[in-house]
Amino acid sequence: MIKQKSDELQKIALRVRERIIRMSTNGGSFIGASFSCVDFIVYIYKEFMNINKYNLNDPNRDYFFLSKGHDVPALYALFVELGFLAEERLKNHLKVDDFIYWHPNVNIPGIEFHSGSLGHLLSIAIGVAIDCKLRQSKNKIIVVLGDGELNEGSNWEAALVAASRKLDNIIAVVDRNKFQANAETEDIIKLEPLADKFKAFGWSVKKVDGHDFKELKKVFSRFPIVNGRPNLIIANTIRGKGLPSIESRADKWFANFTDEEAEMLIEELRATAKDKMKFEI
Repeated sequence: MIKQKSDELQKIALRVRERIIRMSTNGGSFIGASFSCVDFIVYIYKEFMNINKYNLNDPNRDYFFLSKGHDVPALYALFVELGFLAEERLKNHLKVDDFIYWHPNVNIPGIEFHSGSLGHLLSIAIGVAIDCKLRQSKNKIIVVLGDGELNEGSNWEAALVAASRKLDNIIAVVDRNKFQANAETEDIIKLEPLADKFKAFGWSVKKVDGHDFKELKKVFSRFPIVNGRPNLIIANTIRGKGLPSIESRADKWFANFTDEEAEMLIEELRATAKDKMKFEI
């Protein structure tokens, strides 16, 4: 049963990545970082959160905030799977007559808050978490942060507030792909030891392979990690995961492919996924 579920999630993640590639033409997208977060975002929406196309405005729903907003192609591509967004609409990416562009826009169903300017949505999510606590509701509040985004001091101020208010209803997930823009995080401003820093700020911390659905299930099934403490999950990921030709490449944080290049990459993606599935069987 566990393997069957994992295979199902892998197939969804494959379709999401195919859509991201197609959105990386005619203007391009931040494909590397979008690919790194696909798997854990798929897991969060499909297996962890209480949210669907029927309860998007229900105050008892769970909340998802994509603070690293340039990864929104992954989110929009997943929204097609969830029925939030029609697949045809993805063709409007970067067109002036729609709201589908490089960062989340609240005019798209399922987007809770605009993002793109890094370092802000952890604070927004904390505000929602405080409101949920005051209402004594059981909502889960998830916010995805980029590792390079943690250079923003506002995140650390927010981290202090979350611990002080004992917000164990919030989960911050760090997409730890070890790159920011076109350089490695540790060559710009060193983040490590990242887990110890958040622990010192009063958070409970777990690490996980952000591409392994079985491991993601183990980590997310323990929520909250510790009662009375905010939760941090460090998802170790690979930039460009699923496309060996662009994996862990600093120069592929953003890409604008021709239609022909996109189709070749989709073939590569499918071949890589097929080999992985065979190996796991």
